[in-house]
Amino acid sequence: MNIKDYSLEEVQGWASCGENIAHWKELINNLYFIIALNETNQAIGFASIRKDGYLHSMFVHADYQQKGVATFLLTEIEKYATYHQIEMITSEVSLTAKTSFEKKGYCIEQEQKRQANQLCLTNFLMKKHLK
Repeated sequence: MNIKDYSLEEVQGWASCGENIAHWKELINNLYFIIALNETNQAIGFASIRKDGYLHSMFVHADYQQKGVATFLLTEIEKYATYHQIEMITSEVSLTAKTSFEKKGYCIEQEQKRQANQLCLTNFLMKKHLK
């Protein structure tokens, strides 16, 4: 999905950030994860949030784009945050996901360049105040 907004080199550089197993173990131990499963119990997406309200990640498998999976994940993350009295969710959102986040009530704080291994990618710091 991101290939429409980023170059092939940028997408590959971004994807390579997920290759560090030790980093994933740290994330799993320190973040709250929601995992979406399909009808055969295969993982088709996930989202994670820190205790301070930073939405660290949200990914949906390419075969399940535009099918409500991201909406489900974000809704569950917001329920978790509300239950844990987190008043604001912040995230660094890709060009591809920016419009979807805006539709869900997230506001752009700033456009920024972030390091992804050897490349700098454009994304947006966004936030949403929860009621």
